[in-house]
Amino acid sequence: MAGEKWAFEQNFSFNLLRSKKLSFLQDRDILNLLMKWSMLGRISAQSYSFDQYFHPYNSETFALCFFRDPNVLSSLKKMEAGAWVPLDKPVVSVDVEPVQCTKVSMELFDPIYSCGIVRPSGHLVKCFHDVYPDYDELRQMLQEEDSVHHYVVGKEERGEFLFRLFKHLCLGGELCQYEDSIDPYISTTKQIYKDLISVQKDPETKEISVVSTVLKVCAYDESGRCFPERREEEQAFAYLIVDPFKRHMTLFYHSYGVGNFTL
Repeated sequence: MAGEKWAFEQNFSFNLLRSKKLSFLQDRDILNLLMKWSMLGRISAQSYSFDQYFHPYNSETFALCFFRDPNVLSSLKKMEAGAWVPLDKPVVSVDVEPVQCTKVSMELFDPIYSCGIVRPSGHLVKCFHDVYPDYDELRQMLQEEDSVHHYVVGKEERGEFLFRLFKHLCLGGELCQYEDSIDPYISTTKQIYKDLISVQKDPETKEISVVSTVLKVCAYDESGRCFPERREEEQAFAYLIVDPFKRHMTLFYHSYGVGNFTL
């Protein structure tokens, strides 16, 4: 019976798109910011093609096939002890979380500019914190539910991939040097989002909409969690961003730690 069940399930195959280079990983200004935020050398994006039509309801099978595919395993690396190494044990299961992704503009961030987090100049308002020196209202809004500004961006919009990406960049890596202005965070979020997400224009209404499906993923081997890394850490993340029409998928991931300080 198990064999019969598997026969009706899709079995995706993947191929690395070696020629597809995302522009944010070639942009020297963005690379300099990633270095400053302790993310350079720990953040990666790899694109693959796949051979079957993707349906969101089949996301778990899709992700499991991805982490088991020989072509993926030959190119996929994880960070251990500061070095990129192959997955050393077979993946036995995956956790897949669908991530809402509908935004085609940066309007989601408009409330941040008018609530006391950002000065008219774009500079972030500083605040006192018992644990973190040189703290600001933006990080407090992002991290602490009892912040007076926490819900200035609503719960649903905080779940959007665009906002999650922004939050990841603002919090950075282990030795992050935080910005005094919000502008670098906004501009870098916009560029990476445009690189990762596919959109289409309705020929009749001319409205632009997102066609990508975004999945937050975590893979497990026989010893437990193995990708994006073994420990649980908010800033260790992996997303599969799927374009169902081109049958292309990008793995966007980051391993938390001390980034490179040279380009």
